Amino acid sequence: MLTSIGRLLLSLLLCAAVAGIAGAVTAPEINGWYVSLAKPSWTPSRSTFPIAWAILYVLMALSLWRLWDHALPSPARREALLFFFAQLLLNAVWSPVFFGLHNLHIALAIIIVLVVTIVGTIFTSARVDPPAAWMLVPYFFWVAYATTLNAGIVAMN
Repeated sequence: MLTSIGRLLLSLLLCAAVAGIAGAVTAPEINGWYVSLAKPSWTPSRSTFPIAWAILYVLMALSLWRLWDHALPSPARREALLFFFAQLLLNAVWSPVFFGLHNLHIALAIIIVLVVTIVGTIFTSARVDPPAAWMLVPYFFWVAYATTLNAGIVAMN
């Protein structure tokens, strides 16, 4: 049986692995393909993305840890965890599709489903551990914003 610290470390490692996938696929494309794209005027500087994502992945890991460690086992907790892992999977898939495959349209479809799944994660988490849900609110706003960027890039390219 894992201790609370063990569950925290595993939550951090899982979210760091997803961040690592995104970074590995994204980094080689930034100075070439991504720079060549027409982007909306509301696109932030490139230095904003790694800072924002680092904070968001830590908050996501803390949210997962709270769901796993603090919420009592129940069907509601199981639902919140299913939503959490669904959104994490969508998060892990978006970067390889957008940056790796350069498929802007499929990436847009994925990120739209991701936003909806994050909302589901927030609402299901709120029923079992409100702090876990609140930790995902900045993530929701950032991904909603990123969705507008993805849509703008689709429209402009």
